[in-house]
Amino acid sequence: MEPFGRITGTMAPLPRANVDTDQIIPKQFLKRIERTGFGPFLFHDWRQDPDFVLNRPEHAGATVLVTGPNFGSGSSREHAPWALQDAGFRAIVAPSFADIFRNNCHKIGLLPVELKDAEVAELTALAEAIPATEVVVDLDDQTITTPTFQAHFDIDGFVKHRLRNGLDDVALTLEHEAAIAAFEDSRPPFKPSLA
Repeated sequence: MEPFGRITGTMAPLPRANVDTDQIIPKQFLKRIERTGFGPFLFHDWRQDPDFVLNRPEHAGATVLVTGPNFGSGSSREHAPWALQDAGFRAIVAPSFADIFRNNCHKIGLLPVELKDAEVAELTALAEAIPATEVVVDLDDQTITTPTFQAHFDIDGFVKHRLRNGLDDVALTLEHEAAIAAFEDSRPPFKPSLA
């Protein structure tokens, strides 16, 4: 997975509470066996409305989604973060996230950022009023900055390490490759091995 350090981009405002994974990526698109190609189906049902935020040209190419509380609720489908990432989003800003959704984001390098309600409201208003506003999300400093706004966000140290270094579950395991090999070498030959 791609390391996350500092991104610069624009925001797409989606001021809705309780956006569930069924709306993020509807069930009929879960038949794919790859982790890619879900972006075109992101918010499929809502995108039937020509005025939906992601259909507006002024929000094309946004890399930060600013949304309401309890984002990613509902079923635990991993496809929801995959669809967001495949559509070009690198960070999601909300007052709160469903736990499983948040953890699924961490596993693929998509950064869920929790800010206070008032901070999210301010970013949403800014993204609606001036869509081309540049936003910087800095994982090292744990800040989100625009020319007129700055906020600090908290993140677990292990998650930060994982995102900063681009470590998915396999890469995390391989950090212990020498210890794994030593363990396998020390096992009696009659026991099962990884080789």
